[in-house]
Amino acid sequence: MSRRFLSIGECMVEMASTGGDSFRQGFAGDSFNTAWYARRALPADWDVDYFTTLGDDAVSGRMLRFMQDQGIGTGHIRRLAGRAPGLYMIELENGERSFTYWRDTSAARSLADDAGALSAALAQADAIYVSGITLAILAPDRRRTLLDGLARAKAAGKMVGFDSNIRVRLWPNAQELRAAIEDTARVATISLPTIPDESELFGETSAEEVLSRYKKYGCKEVVVRAGGGPAHVVWGGKVVAVPPDEVVAPVDTTGAGDSFNGTYLAARLTGESPEAAARKAHAVAGKVIRHYGALVDPS
Repeated sequence: MSRRFLSIGECMVEMASTGGDSFRQGFAGDSFNTAWYARRALPADWDVDYFTTLGDDAVSGRMLRFMQDQGIGTGHIRRLAGRAPGLYMIELENGERSFTYWRDTSAARSLADDAGALSAALAQADAIYVSGITLAILAPDRRRTLLDGLARAKAAGKMVGFDSNIRVRLWPNAQELRAAIEDTARVATISLPTIPDESELFGETSAEEVLSRYKKYGCKEVVVRAGGGPAHVVWGGKVVAVPPDEVVAPVDTTGAGDSFNGTYLAARLTGESPEAAARKAHAVAGKVIRHYGALVDPS
């Protein structure tokens, strides 16, 4: 019997710079990217599903077919009449990215409106992943619906992975953002924060500070990333700094964190130690940043 990895969030239309004024259209989004990389890292006896809401437009239809072609299960995706997916544009300067978004009326903002559909998807999953962007697109009451479902999943012994992926401008105020991050970390079994994100919101500048706060939330496994530097992993009372095998000058950092997350979680689900999982995740992320776009075949 197969097991199931479920990622929850928003997949968007991506317009990625290929240099100058040229852009390539694709489909991506942090939680979908994580599912995409998890699919490539997990064996065949694992299914990988995506949970979101799409519109009934032609672009949503193409996005759905793209997911299916990539081996991502779409059985839990609802489609809403008159709605459409969000869109974002990536511009690059010296390998670093900046984003412009058009997502205020994205169909994915309704992903937790049907509490029964969400509950059914969570019940069928063995492992679940969400990000801070998943939280940001939901109204407060719908966010609570999701968090309650994640708490039940954790209580049932399921893995709940969480990357805070802090995007301050997606939130009405810092107080609501902090509360959402804290609430989700408390229901996570594995948290994957990054120092730059956490520093912006909580003022922390070291892995030790970030680890200490996440441990207070009750999260027993935490992986703190710092761009191209070592990942600091805490589990079972131990803290290990795991550096990448090589430092790579990035062509495009889009999707690097998502590739790390998907690979790390897949490795943990298949019995790898946290340290070994971090090494595998570094290796994949190092390949991803050598190419343009969020989805890069790591093989």
